Amino acid sequence: MCAYRLIVCVFIALALAGCASRPINARIAQVDPKSGYRPYLLVPKRQVNDQQTLFVLSFSGGGTRAAAFSYGVLEELRRTEITVDGQRRRLLDEVDIITGVSGGSFTALAYAMYGERLFGEYEHRFLKRDVEGALLRRAANPFNWSKFIGGSAGRSELAAEYYDEILFEGATFGDLLGKDGPVAIATGTDISTGSRLAYSQNDFDLLCSDLSRVRLSRAAATSSAVPVVLSPVTLNNYGGTCGYQYPAWVRDAANFDPSARAPARSLERYREMNAFQNSQERPYIHLVDGGVADNIGVRAVLEALEELQVSAAFRGQTGTSNLRRVVLIVVNARSAPRTTWDRVESPPGTAAQLLQASGVPIDRYSFETVELMKDFAEIAKMQRELIVARARLAGASEAQAEASVPKVSSHVLDVSFNEIHDPEERASFMNLPTSFVLSAKEVDRLREIAGRLLRQSPEYQSLVLDLGGSPLK
Repeated sequence: MCAYRLIVCVFIALALAGCASRPINARIAQVDPKSGYRPYLLVPKRQVNDQQTLFVLSFSGGGTRAAAFSYGVLEELRRTEITVDGQRRRLLDEVDIITGVSGGSFTALAYAMYGERLFGEYEHRFLKRDVEGALLRRAANPFNWSKFIGGSAGRSELAAEYYDEILFEGATFGDLLGKDGPVAIATGTDISTGSRLAYSQNDFDLLCSDLSRVRLSRAAATSSAVPVVLSPVTLNNYGGTCGYQYPAWVRDAANFDPSARAPARSLERYREMNAFQNSQERPYIHLVDGGVADNIGVRAVLEALEELQVSAAFRGQTGTSNLRRVVLIVVNARSAPRTTWDRVESPPGTAAQLLQASGVPIDRYSFETVELMKDFAEIAKMQRELIVARARLAGASEAQAEASVPKVSSHVLDVSFNEIHDPEERASFMNLPTSFVLSAKEVDRLREIAGRLLRQSPEYQSLVLDLGGSPLK
């Protein structure tokens, strides 16, 4: 009798599956650049913050490994004291923006939501919980099949429900507007074009959609929607119907001095933005794991810095004209598990090949992105000198020439397992799996090594001294 009832329930669930639906992102009739979850609006409002410093954390993907590693960095920044305007405060208070991809997006979004509470709750709410096992059990439960079989919902929507239960409590981006902490930006990848779409109102303007009503759990589910394993997250696209105006840097990038190095990243980003605006041809946008486009969340930072550099009007729009220092800490939880493939004649199986074929290009791309960011300071310096020299040749005074492009210093830190000196210890971290379950001991080891790597970094020590801190021991 019980088995019969179970079969009946399964058939009922499957019958209802055609009615399965996803949350529909709300439409806006007119873009309002003076409201919404936008970094350039929220960062200047922060009360305890050096407005001449733009401090960005970039949290990579990598499941619980990435979430715990990035959390360890937050803990170390919380322990580090500096002096700003004669007042002692934590280096963590200087963080303006946190970009998060996949596992790193959970730490970024949770800190934006909880603030100081995170340090008493994140471990038991998420890090030391078997998230992966819980999701598998829910997916195997016939009573949940109606939520992701058929219709436009999918396994990622089921995951978002679970993330709400254990961590985000139904919070939306609108709930973050009154917070005094950093702006958190999770990112997904447009599966059709490979373009990034960030969960910020700036990008949702392209879709003519209201981000404030979107739940944080859905952003986290998007950013961690590993292709095939989890379903894409689908958004309605209303682009081109709300009076969207491209930012000033688009015009200035298009009219950039042709004899200087072209702002190629900015122009490519403009083409991507233009594609999102075409809702007639693309009424739906299907998003997968943000790591497919950028597994360390740094490309957007590179593009933003270039956009600020080429456009004085854009610097004025975003309130960054007085910016004098840029800090970027890339928290890269990349792993490289050992294999025995090269010891045997038979090649790896199909599944292993697929994983390697996707993972290796992402890792290589991430490496090149970090190196580009490290080179940015030198490149920007040379470009600034060139623009200043041209301004002088055009008849500008010394002061006018110097003022034509702001002089901005930078600190770029790469926190990764590659920096671990001991080969055995490095190998043990490199072999941690990319999953949403780790032992409590592994989570604690990741937190500890993150803090240790920061403290031993010469660039971090230089940053602390530059910001008024004491020498680290």
